[in-house]
Amino acid sequence: MNKQQKISWLITGGTPLKGSVRVSGAKNASYKLMIASLLAKTESKILNLPGISDVEMVAEIINKLGGKANPAGEGTQIINPSSLDSFAIDERYGKISRASTLFIAPLLARFGEAIVPLPGGDKIGKRPLDRHFIGLQKMGATITQENGNLLVQADRLVGAHYKFPKNTHTGTETLLMAAVLATGKTVLENAAEEPEVTDLINFLNEMGAKITRTRPRTIEIEGVKELAGATYKVMPDRNEVVSYACAALASKGDIIVENAKAQDLTAFLEKLDEIKAGYEVKEYGIRFYYKEPLQATNVQTAIHPGFMTDWQPLWAVLMCHAVGKSQIHETVMQSRFQYVEVLRQMGAKIDLITPPIPPDPEQFYNFNWADRKETDVHAIEIIGPTRFIGGEFTAHDLRAGAIILIAAISGVGQTRLYGIEEIKRGYSKIDEKLSLLGAKIQTIA
Repeated sequence: MNKQQKISWLITGGTPLKGSVRVSGAKNASYKLMIASLLAKTESKILNLPGISDVEMVAEIINKLGGKANPAGEGTQIINPSSLDSFAIDERYGKISRASTLFIAPLLARFGEAIVPLPGGDKIGKRPLDRHFIGLQKMGATITQENGNLLVQADRLVGAHYKFPKNTHTGTETLLMAAVLATGKTVLENAAEEPEVTDLINFLNEMGAKITRTRPRTIEIEGVKELAGATYKVMPDRNEVVSYACAALASKGDIIVENAKAQDLTAFLEKLDEIKAGYEVKEYGIRFYYKEPLQATNVQTAIHPGFMTDWQPLWAVLMCHAVGKSQIHETVMQSRFQYVEVLRQMGAKIDLITPPIPPDPEQFYNFNWADRKETDVHAIEIIGPTRFIGGEFTAHDLRAGAIILIAAISGVGQTRLYGIEEIKRGYSKIDEKLSLLGAKIQTIA
């Protein structure tokens, strides 16, 4: 066990969360805007960045490539790309995050080539990279693989018409960044509609790009000769909002999440109505409160504007507290129920189930149906309510760590949680924020 893994949280359960918490900037927008700023000729100021390791890592990569990423107050980075002098990213960064491939477009624009490591990140099933690489090839890039690295070359990208075979958040962002400085017009069909993608579009347009959503899931980009830096504020993190909401409801608490945007949470709020959870949408954010026993209901994940796949592990904890039998059907990610065994160890009654196969599974599921394995699980059934009991556990990925934390807070006894660096990769000061809401969390070195 390395030094980082020895650092843990000791969580004592049983205290309802109460108070107010301010949501951070969105993880899934923040570091991508930092990478996009490298497309400009002049510096950008990016505000409301969350204090997470992914942001720190991207800043480190930018500096190692010769650019300048400097903190300038809380949640702000000033990024100047004018001194970039390298197009190769060290392979060790690929093992930590999926951010590496997003550097391809800025490096191609500046150097005509890019060497980036194959990405890692959360272990939630196969995430096919060919969905965006085919698009880059259509725009004139050549892509080869060598010793775990991707070698991408293009003297000048040319606009193209490309339809994604499946919805892809990162693929849409990659091609957006590739298209803004390409020659001519690019049309992306079946493109991602997530608010974080729109945040990237808005930032690129602030820098001088010409991007429009012409109709649902269709984006048109007119290539421009150059972009200039801009000042931009990152949108609130809707996954963080859902995390605090689930923690409050699971612990029978009452909290306000400042800056939460209801328009980005429609599918989640609709499900809260179904389970009889309390919430109020106000100009300052959203209040989430326990008002009566939660009622079980079924959830099926979907691409935006549906119920997010990132929310389903958090929802599972909430359904463990609900009265009755609920089901969660995962249709976006190939394998995202690795957390089930931990919740079982904490006292949950969860069964892995096989949902009926639809007539056209390749069309129904957002992952490649042909890539599935016999061990993959696509649905679970939960019988509640559960009395979570503490223990000693390790967070193996971001969301799994968050649900252990929520289960521990809403349960009884003490929980020792290792692997907290996984949680810090996506949540800004979550232990401090939860402690201010009344959670009993102690850091043990």
